[in-house]
Amino acid sequence: MTAAYDGSLSKDQVEYYQTEGYLVIDRLLEEAELMPAQNAMNDKVQEIAEDLLAAGLVKQSYEDAPFELRLAKLFEGKTDADFLKYGRSWRERRAGYFILLSNPKILDAVESLIGCEIFANPVYNTRPKVPHVAAGAVPWHQDKSYWPDANSNPVITVWIPFVDANEVNGCLHVWPRTHHTRVLSYHNESYSGTGYTEIDDGELKEIRKRVQPVSIPVKRGGAILFNDRCIHMSTPNRSDTVRWSVDLRYQPVDQDPMTNIGVGFLARSKSNPSSVATLEDWLAYRPEHT
Repeated sequence: MTAAYDGSLSKDQVEYYQTEGYLVIDRLLEEAELMPAQNAMNDKVQEIAEDLLAAGLVKQSYEDAPFELRLAKLFEGKTDADFLKYGRSWRERRAGYFILLSNPKILDAVESLIGCEIFANPVYNTRPKVPHVAAGAVPWHQDKSYWPDANSNPVITVWIPFVDANEVNGCLHVWPRTHHTRVLSYHNESYSGTGYTEIDDGELKEIRKRVQPVSIPVKRGGAILFNDRCIHMSTPNRSDTVRWSVDLRYQPVDQDPMTNIGVGFLARSKSNPSSVATLEDWLAYRPEHT
């Protein structure tokens, strides 16, 4: 049954999402809409470069290297531990991320799926998948394994690549029609140094009997929307450049805000628009505007 919501998605797109558990939007954001978040990424990379220089781990900061190459050059020849010092992903309060999280095109698409009262989940990530770093590969998992006890279904992930994502640099792979499954048994993997949750092999064998996974190459500025029970993963980066992406998450306002994980914010409300959080609220870790 399709949802009777406003928003930007067509009836066919909504039905596809509800049936398959995910939806690809080939071109969601324009260059100008990507740049605030990309500038936030560049600021972080500059800080890392300065730190590595101060520690004597690099001889130059590669300031003139392009966006997709600079972080790869900084960690060229270094260990997984060198990279993981800065985290497997970044969840920082930089203005560019709030601008992205609040983008009307993203919220319009989400509104088509969950309605016009939208809460931005506290779990958003910037993911620099650096070449030949084990932490870049993410095993088969369900996002809900990170909050199994939360009243949080549906949580919609909006995954946006900031470079063209393909099978060489580690695009997303999705297992269609797995979004109606329970939270499958899982463990924390031990080979990447990150402790990602990974679905147990026995569970995956049962899933393979019913459906096969698909890889989803997506161009810069496109998006993949998927349910937090939809099984997915991403492969290692075998290119020479960084596969940059962000994953944003949204949910209805009546779901668990997951304050044990962080502070999200009211991103859209037609019933109480004056409470929608501003940048200043978000920077101050306030979930609503008062």
